[in-house]
Amino acid sequence: MAALLGTDQSYYSKYERGVHPMTAVQIKKLAVFFNVSADYLLGIIDTPDPIF
Repeated sequence: MAALLGTDQSYYSKYERGVHPMTAVQIKKLAVFFNVSADYLLGIIDTPDPIF
């Protein structure tokens, strides 16, 4: 996951712990990878609508 987001493992773990916020570009990469909307990843909606 760290490689996908263009960072190293130690920095990625800081995302997971909430120490560093993710950028919009990184959120978009995760949404594409998991085929869900960014709104779902951000907790705005409850349904993981796939990206078309």
